[in-house]
Amino acid sequence: MSRTTYFTATSLDGFIADPEHSLQWLFRSDHDPDGALSHVPFVAAVGALAMGSSTYEWILRHEGAEPGFRWPYTQPTWVFTSRELPTVDGDVRFVSGDVVPVHAEMVEAAEGRDVWLVGGGELVGRFADAGLLDRVLVSIAPVTLGAGAPLLPRRLRLIPDAVERNRDFACVSYRVDGPEPA
Repeated sequence: MSRTTYFTATSLDGFIADPEHSLQWLFRSDHDPDGALSHVPFVAAVGALAMGSSTYEWILRHEGAEPGFRWPYTQPTWVFTSRELPTVDGDVRFVSGDVVPVHAEMVEAAEGRDVWLVGGGELVGRFADAGLLDRVLVSIAPVTLGAGAPLLPRRLRLIPDAVERNRDFACVSYRVDGPEPA
Protein backbone atom coordinates (compact mmCIF):
# COMPACT_ATOMS: atom_id res chain seq x y z
CA MET A 1 0.00 0.00 0.00
CA SER A 2 1.34 3.43 -0.93
CA ARG A 3 2.31 5.86 1.79
CA THR A 4 2.61 9.57 1.07
CA THR A 5 5.83 10.85 2.60
CA TYR A 6 7.44 14.25 2.98
CA PHE A 7 11.17 13.41 2.90
CA THR A 8 13.40 16.45 3.34
CA ALA A 9 16.13 18.19 5.29
CA THR A 10 15.73 21.23 7.48
CA SER A 11 17.80 23.65 9.49
CA LEU A 12 17.52 23.38 13.26
CA ASP A 13 15.18 26.38 13.24
CA GLY A 14 12.84 24.81 10.71
CA PHE A 15 13.73 26.15 7.25
CA ILE A 16 14.21 24.06 4.09
CA ALA A 17 15.87 26.90 2.15
CA ASP A 18 17.33 30.24 3.11
CA PRO A 19 15.69 33.56 2.11
CA GLU A 20 17.48 33.46 -1.28
CA HIS A 21 16.22 29.86 -1.90
CA SER A 22 19.77 28.55 -1.47
CA LEU A 23 20.62 25.12 -0.07
CA GLN A 24 24.35 25.74 0.32
CA TRP A 25 23.95 25.55 4.11
CA LEU A 26 22.74 21.96 3.67
CA PHE A 27 25.67 20.78 1.57
CA ARG A 28 28.23 21.98 4.12
CA SER A 29 27.09 19.37 6.65
CA ASP A 30 28.53 15.86 6.56
CA HIS A 31 26.35 12.78 6.03
CA ASP A 32 26.85 9.13 5.20
CA PRO A 33 25.12 8.25 1.89
CA ASP A 34 24.51 4.75 3.32
CA GLY A 35 23.43 5.99 6.76
CA ALA A 36 20.10 6.80 8.37
CA LEU A 37 17.49 8.47 6.14
CA SER A 38 19.70 8.18 3.10
CA HIS A 39 18.35 9.41 -0.21
CA VAL A 40 19.15 6.44 -2.49
CA PRO A 41 17.29 3.66 -0.61
CA PHE A 42 14.37 6.00 0.03
CA VAL A 43 14.01 6.90 -3.66
CA ALA A 44 14.22 3.21 -4.61
CA ALA A 45 10.95 2.62 -2.68
CA VAL A 46 9.18 5.54 -4.38
CA GLY A 47 6.76 5.06 -7.27
CA ALA A 48 5.68 8.68 -7.87
CA LEU A 49 6.80 12.17 -6.89
CA ALA A 50 5.22 15.59 -6.42
CA MET A 51 7.00 18.91 -6.14
CA GLY A 52 6.29 22.60 -6.40
CA SER A 53 7.54 24.85 -9.15
CA SER A 54 10.34 26.30 -6.97
CA THR A 55 11.80 22.83 -6.35
CA TYR A 56 11.51 21.95 -10.05
CA GLU A 57 13.26 25.19 -11.05
CA TRP A 58 15.97 24.62 -8.42
CA ILE A 59 16.72 21.20 -9.96
CA LEU A 60 16.91 22.73 -13.44
CA ARG A 61 19.12 25.61 -12.24
CA HIS A 62 21.55 23.45 -10.28
CA GLU A 63 21.60 20.18 -12.18
CA GLY A 64 20.12 21.10 -15.55
CA ALA A 65 22.99 23.40 -16.45
CA GLU A 66 25.40 20.47 -16.58
CA PRO A 67 26.21 18.91 -19.97
CA GLY A 68 24.21 15.76 -20.65
CA PHE A 69 21.58 16.62 -18.04
CA ARG A 70 18.95 13.94 -17.58
CA TRP A 71 15.92 14.29 -15.34
CA PRO A 72 17.14 12.67 -12.09
CA TYR A 73 14.04 10.53 -11.47
CA THR A 74 12.69 7.58 -13.43
CA GLN A 75 9.39 7.73 -11.55
CA PRO A 76 6.57 9.91 -12.87
CA THR A 77 6.78 13.39 -11.37
CA TRP A 78 3.92 15.83 -10.91
CA VAL A 79 4.97 19.50 -10.73
CA PHE A 80 2.37 21.79 -9.17
CA THR A 81 2.50 25.21 -10.80
CA SER A 82 0.32 28.09 -11.87
CA ARG A 83 2.65 29.16 -14.67
CA GLU A 84 4.36 27.73 -17.71
CA LEU A 85 7.72 26.11 -16.98
CA PRO A 86 10.48 24.70 -19.20
CA THR A 87 10.07 21.04 -20.05
CA VAL A 88 12.65 18.27 -19.70
CA ASP A 89 13.14 14.84 -21.20
CA GLY A 90 11.44 12.63 -18.61
CA ASP A 91 8.04 11.75 -17.19
CA VAL A 92 7.20 15.19 -15.79
CA ARG A 93 3.56 16.28 -15.62
CA PHE A 94 2.56 19.86 -14.90
CA VAL A 95 -0.62 20.31 -12.84
CA SER A 96 -2.40 22.95 -10.81
CA GLY A 97 -5.32 23.15 -8.45
CA ASP A 98 -6.65 20.63 -5.95
CA VAL A 99 -4.15 18.00 -4.77
CA VAL A 100 -6.84 15.35 -4.12
CA PRO A 101 -7.44 14.15 -7.71
CA VAL A 102 -3.74 14.43 -8.53
CA HIS A 103 -2.87 12.35 -5.46
CA ALA A 104 -5.21 9.61 -6.69
CA GLU A 105 -3.35 9.59 -10.04
CA MET A 106 -0.02 9.47 -8.23
CA VAL A 107 -1.04 6.54 -6.02
CA GLU A 108 -2.26 4.64 -9.09
CA ALA A 109 0.99 5.34 -10.95
CA ALA A 110 3.06 4.33 -7.88
CA GLU A 111 1.62 0.79 -8.11
CA GLY A 112 1.89 0.11 -4.38
CA ARG A 113 5.17 1.95 -3.90
CA ASP A 114 5.40 5.19 -1.91
CA VAL A 115 4.53 8.70 -3.05
CA TRP A 116 7.23 11.28 -2.28
CA LEU A 117 6.39 14.91 -1.66
CA VAL A 118 9.81 16.25 -2.64
CA GLY A 119 9.79 19.85 -1.66
CA GLY A 120 7.82 22.87 -0.83
CA GLY A 121 6.40 23.14 2.66
CA GLU A 122 3.29 24.90 1.37
CA LEU A 123 2.58 22.17 -1.19
CA VAL A 124 3.09 19.51 1.47
CA GLY A 125 0.72 21.52 3.66
CA ARG A 126 -1.98 21.24 1.00
CA PHE A 127 -1.62 17.45 1.04
CA ALA A 128 -1.77 17.51 4.86
CA ASP A 129 -4.88 19.72 4.78
CA ALA A 130 -6.58 17.09 2.60
CA GLY A 131 -5.56 14.27 5.00
CA LEU A 132 -3.18 12.79 2.41
CA LEU A 133 0.13 13.01 4.28
CA ASP A 134 1.17 9.80 6.08
CA ARG A 135 4.80 10.36 7.11
CA VAL A 136 7.39 13.06 7.58
CA LEU A 137 11.03 11.98 7.33
CA VAL A 138 13.37 14.81 8.17
CA SER A 139 17.12 15.20 8.52
CA ILE A 140 17.93 18.13 10.79
CA ALA A 141 21.14 19.97 9.91
CA PRO A 142 23.26 21.58 12.63
CA VAL A 143 22.68 25.11 11.39
CA THR A 144 20.19 27.91 11.99
CA LEU A 145 19.09 30.24 9.19
CA GLY A 146 16.87 32.73 11.00
CA ALA A 147 14.50 32.99 8.03
CA GLY A 148 13.62 31.28 4.77
CA ALA A 149 11.15 28.73 3.43
CA PRO A 150 9.48 26.97 6.39
CA LEU A 151 9.62 23.20 6.75
CA LEU A 152 5.84 22.83 6.99
CA PRO A 153 3.63 25.86 7.58
CA ARG A 154 0.79 23.90 9.21
CA ARG A 155 -0.21 22.75 12.67
CA LEU A 156 0.12 18.96 12.65
CA ARG A 157 0.31 16.32 15.35
CA LEU A 158 3.25 14.02 14.58
CA ILE A 159 4.20 10.80 16.34
CA PRO A 160 7.90 9.90 16.25
CA ASP A 161 8.68 6.41 14.93
CA ALA A 162 12.47 6.56 14.97
CA VAL A 163 15.29 8.91 15.88
CA GLU A 164 18.76 8.23 14.49
CA ARG A 165 21.96 10.05 13.68
CA ASN A 166 23.67 10.32 10.32
CA ARG A 167 27.00 12.02 11.04
CA ASP A 168 26.10 15.75 11.38
CA PHE A 169 22.34 15.18 11.03
CA ALA A 170 19.64 14.19 13.51
CA CYS A 171 17.21 12.03 11.52
CA VAL A 172 13.62 11.65 12.63
CA SER A 173 10.77 9.60 11.19
CA TYR A 174 7.23 10.69 12.12
CA ARG A 175 3.74 9.33 11.48
CA VAL A 176 1.15 12.03 10.85
CA ASP A 177 -1.59 11.82 13.46
CA GLY A 178 -3.67 14.68 12.05
CA PRO A 179 -4.11 18.41 12.55
CA GLU A 180 -2.94 19.90 15.83
CA PRO A 181 -5.82 21.77 17.45
CA ALA A 182 -5.31 25.49 18.05
